Amino acid sequence: GQTPVFPRILGHEAGGIVESVGEGVTELAPGDHVLPVFTGECKECAHCKSEESNMCDLLRINVDRGVMIGDGKSRFTINGKPIFHFVGTSTFSEYTVIHVGCLAKINPEAPLDKVCILSCGISTGLGATLNVAKPKKGSTVAIFGLGAVGLAAMEGARLSGASRIIGVDLNPAKYEQAKKFGCTDFVNPKDHKKPVQ
Repeated sequence: GQTPVFPRILGHEAGGIVESVGEGVTELAPGDHVLPVFTGECKECAHCKSEESNMCDLLRINVDRGVMIGDGKSRFTINGKPIFHFVGTSTFSEYTVIHVGCLAKINPEAPLDKVCILSCGISTGLGATLNVAKPKKGSTVAIFGLGAVGLAAMEGARLSGASRIIGVDLNPAKYEQAKKFGCTDFVNPKDHKKPVQ
């Protein structure tokens, strides 16, 4: 559903080190280790102050916006022409420019090549389970798709105490990995001639 704004630097999952900060930024300093997050927090709006939502009025995910919020301009150019941003992070680059509300400061001892998946895949799946679905202890949960987000959701179901966790995926090879995250049953829809629900 996104508007094709090109050229743009894609990417939304990463870990990095702050090279410099803009005027008025006091929460971060050069050298800080950070994770970019495409659903940022201004910390002032009703959503940011709510325990039930993280859909910030200012920094919520917007795949159509290709510029910085403050001045409506891109920070990337090539041959004098703008290259647009992507979901406020543009992580497929050696350097990027990110609104301070879209960065989470992390422990500098955390290995950036490992924790980078926390900036989307893990936090999305785990957060969806623990904060939105909120399965009760002993419940049955089905997870559709066993990629990074699905496995993180599965871990959330396990942590919640779900007694039966059903992994659903078209790739049977994913079952062995899913067992490590609490998967008790596996369903491949291709193995059935009629709907399995």
